[in-house]
Amino acid sequence: MRAVGETGREADRPVNLRERAYRSFTRHLLARDIKAGQFVSQRELVELTGLPLGAIRELVPRLEAEGLVRTAPQRGMQIAHVDLNLIRDAFQYRLFLEKEAVAVFATRAREADLDRLRDEHAAILKRCEKAARQGGVTAALIAEAQRVDWLGNAIISEAYRVNAIKIRLIRQEQTRLNDEVVIPTMREHLGIIDAIRTRDPVKASAALGEHIIGARQRAMELR
Repeated sequence: MRAVGETGREADRPVNLRERAYRSFTRHLLARDIKAGQFVSQRELVELTGLPLGAIRELVPRLEAEGLVRTAPQRGMQIAHVDLNLIRDAFQYRLFLEKEAVAVFATRAREADLDRLRDEHAAILKRCEKAARQGGVTAALIAEAQRVDWLGNAIISEAYRVNAIKIRLIRQEQTRLNDEVVIPTMREHLGIIDAIRTRDPVKASAALGEHIIGARQRAMELR
């Protein structure tokens, strides 16, 4: 199975056991095989990843440095807990990085890419609106909406990788509201794409900033 973040040539490159353990851990984390706030032992991670204990022991300092786990004496390791501090920090980082990135993207994006992104979002929005009229947006449709998230595909850099994992954890904690927010979120994304199409970096950055602040507020209201 190809790990999260592995595509094309990258997936074919040999990696050491520590890197394999990291990729396996993040894949299981995002698949919710292990959950935010859960306590796990190194032995449990061995069973989960299928990798030797030595690789897991080398993995732990990296996970601690990235804030994905913390070691609790006598209890093992705790997966990052979604609390107000995590939400504030993760969304603040999004504001710093993504507003600058989208400003650059607005001047460099190809029209064909923007057309594709807008078409994908418009199609998902139409299906969500129809589903809402017929009784509710399904989990499968919500997942599809998240997969066409233009930001994740277009401008997130390697520097943003760990923060993107934390944002995913926050979103997983919001499942009971997903059917309520997916339609306005898709509309906001379309508004950002339209702002990018003006080729005005200030306008694009402002539109994205407003979207991120709204997403942060929705996340904080759940805590």
